[in-house]
Amino acid sequence: MKIAAAGIAIECATFSPQPSELSDFEVLRADALLARYAFAASYADVDFSPIMQAHAVPGGVLRRSVYDDLKAEILAGLRAGGPWHGVYLDMHGAMAVDGLEDAEADFIGAVRDLVGPAALISASYDLHGNLSSAIMDQLDLISAYRTAPHEDALETRARAFDLLVNCLRAGFRPHKAFIPIPLLLSGERAMTIVEPGRSVYAEIENVIDGDAVLDASLLVGFTWADQARSQAAAVALGMDIDAAWSAARVLAAAYWDARHDFNFGVPTGNIDECIAMALASSASTVFLSDSGDNVTGGAAGDVPYVLERLLAHSVPKTLYAGLADAAAVDACFSAGPGATLTLSLGGKLDPAHGQPLSVTGAVKQVHAGSNSGRRVTFRIDNVDVILSERRLAFTTLAQFSELDIDPLAYRIVCLKLGYLFPDFQRIAPEAIMAFSPGAINALPETLPFHKIQRPMYPFDRDFDWSP
Repeated sequence: MKIAAAGIAIECATFSPQPSELSDFEVLRADALLARYAFAASYADVDFSPIMQAHAVPGGVLRRSVYDDLKAEILAGLRAGGPWHGVYLDMHGAMAVDGLEDAEADFIGAVRDLVGPAALISASYDLHGNLSSAIMDQLDLISAYRTAPHEDALETRARAFDLLVNCLRAGFRPHKAFIPIPLLLSGERAMTIVEPGRSVYAEIENVIDGDAVLDASLLVGFTWADQARSQAAAVALGMDIDAAWSAARVLAAAYWDARHDFNFGVPTGNIDECIAMALASSASTVFLSDSGDNVTGGAAGDVPYVLERLLAHSVPKTLYAGLADAAAVDACFSAGPGATLTLSLGGKLDPAHGQPLSVTGAVKQVHAGSNSGRRVTFRIDNVDVILSERRLAFTTLAQFSELDIDPLAYRIVCLKLGYLFPDFQRIAPEAIMAFSPGAINALPETLPFHKIQRPMYPFDRDFDWSP
């Protein structure tokens, strides 16, 4: 069986002022791509040809020229290597492109046109992807993450590939059941590690029997994209069409019925309230989420408002990770460690949500290496601020280890995240989330949506629905 692999994976917030560029992507080819799909080597009957996969840090709308170039390279590779029995697409599912209302439908449709109707196409999605009928018409198979915060990316890629191989071996194109759900919650409200998300997502394994129902997915959707396809969805694939529809209805109903019970899982408030909670806490370290400027949701990552409030409260030893400001990084590298500088921090990428903050502090460390670009640790009073020359989300402990920083040595650790990622979930003595200024508002019903379908919960609350 000849199987190709390719994909464009990015989460694009249409409310973000910062366009996504080619520089935001890590583009994998050749050996790097073979390493990403090491699981493919275990299939002796598969002639596997990975073409190219590009994945990016979340951002704003993707420039059309960047998308066109990435798409063209993938299509050229498919054209040169065909014909294909199957194609595995390594996606995210929340891409927004200038001039395209449904970018994944455009991309997957182009792949389908090239490989023809006989080939099977399987995709892996983030559970924060947005599906549409146009997408589902072109895909034969799809499987999405089952954890938020995400811990099963590799497992999901391997599952989508395995589904493809097994259907090709059986010579079977599975039945698909797709149910859009008029529900659009922020990821911070729909975590799978707390109730009701834990129980709702446990239903996925319960409806899969590996035969009548081969696989099932429940997608929360991506909140910060003002598009007609932005909403939750349940999907089931199987040998039996009635069983597939029954499984999809079970998942859709479970999610819908629990809609009023989803919450943030941690204390919340405005930034001053959250700082007061952190200072009053008996925990040795409090992790504080600057959720409005959440880089993992596509925000600019340079709104300095929370930093200004931390300084105003004269907080004890605090780590602020971080702030994107290339000019400030340049100044710190030029001055060197130990230098005292007055800098104008932030407010350059997203001035609508925060103006530059003038501060005086000392360059503590400079860090030149890694794919994250240059970074600086800059101390202002009791606050260590990590400055980066480009947008950077701190999601792992390894990122701090690389900078010789132990977050648990601080009284407060402020991260530009919504929910904490798994590394921090495991170690945080206490977590608080602030409704701070920025393009990624954890209360999306307060944002100026125009294209989403209505009625839609929680934008509309007084309506009935059943799958």
